[in-house]
Amino acid sequence: MYIDSHCHLNHSGIEGSGTADEIIARAKAAGVEGMVSICCRASEELDWLLDISRKHENVWCSVGTHPHDAGQEAEKAITADQMIAWATTHDQIIGIGEAGLDYHYDYSPRADQEASFRKQIQVAKATGLPFIIHTREAEEDTMKILREEGACDGKTKVLMHCFSSNEWLAKQSIEEGFYISFSGMVTFKKFQWLRDIAAMVPQDRILIETDAPFLAPEPYRGKVNEPAYVKHTCQCLADLFDLTEKEMAQITKNNFFTLFEKAA
Repeated sequence: MYIDSHCHLNHSGIEGSGTADEIIARAKAAGVEGMVSICCRASEELDWLLDISRKHENVWCSVGTHPHDAGQEAEKAITADQMIAWATTHDQIIGIGEAGLDYHYDYSPRADQEASFRKQIQVAKATGLPFIIHTREAEEDTMKILREEGACDGKTKVLMHCFSSNEWLAKQSIEEGFYISFSGMVTFKKFQWLRDIAAMVPQDRILIETDAPFLAPEPYRGKVNEPAYVKHTCQCLADLFDLTEKEMAQITKNNFFTLFEKAA
């Protein structure tokens, strides 16, 4: 019924919820038909992500470097060609990223974030796989780089993950034909501003995710998140669009497979 388009099954923060196998089993019991475990540090995580994806039906992964990790020498040493080779060799890899810019924490130098971002845009363009973007307090630079690197060509598939940015970026993304994914944040009681933005997104461009183990939705806010909880985000969006939860689940599922064609 549901597809969790973005989670981190190997993150240390999710360990308190059990093994990846247990978390996946609970998700499937809750109606989650598939999920994507996102890569943040390809140099360290990719083998594990591939193993868990091979083990479980409809559990896929991405390959990429998170902006927090863009300054690590091991990540900087990964070439675009290496990433392209991984993405085209392994059936389990269905997206590139998450990549982008994070000016809130600045865990990596901004020059390294930009270089990594530009490199991964070219990987997405070369492979034809969806480009999964993390952006925080860097809206203008994010759009500037996407345009400079040719990702706004109408052909490159772009997903703004865990959208929590401003209305300007939402409108720019909609105009460029990007997909926009919402996490449990959209359920937070004081986040009416984010629900207002979500209501602007065309129904054929909207996805749901958990970003587990982060950002657990109401009524689990403050606890460790996991893919089983994605239904609460789905229900919130259904209410916004005056749809049933089942209808919204089907819409977001259809959008997922339209975007992530390799998963179909």
